Amino acid sequence: MPTKTVAGRSVEVTDEGFFENPDTWTEAMVPDLAKEEGIDELTDQHWMVLRFMRQEYQQKGQGPTVRVLGKTSGVSVKELYQLFPKGPAKVAAKIAGIPKPRGCI
Repeated sequence: MPTKTVAGRSVEVTDEGFFENPDTWTEAMVPDLAKEEGIDELTDQHWMVLRFMRQEYQQKGQGPTVRVLGKTSGVSVKELYQLFPKGPAKVAAKIAGIPKPRGCI
């Protein structure tokens, strides 16, 4: 199982870079994880989406799809693509330390 160091902590990740154990994630890791995805500045909207992703995962056992995210997170699909240009659900899940949502390539 691959590992990587994020914010000074070693964490196990999948081959695609998603956390194996979401409980090892902390908010202190977010800036480093975001930079890896090309996001240099985190806005309040980024944080709102990331916290929503974690909440959904904790409640339902999986992250939301882009469609669900756009309907229920308080951020429109258009805004999601501006915040996470490489794919909102996949990139937000990776930064939020949760498994890749179903349906993401």
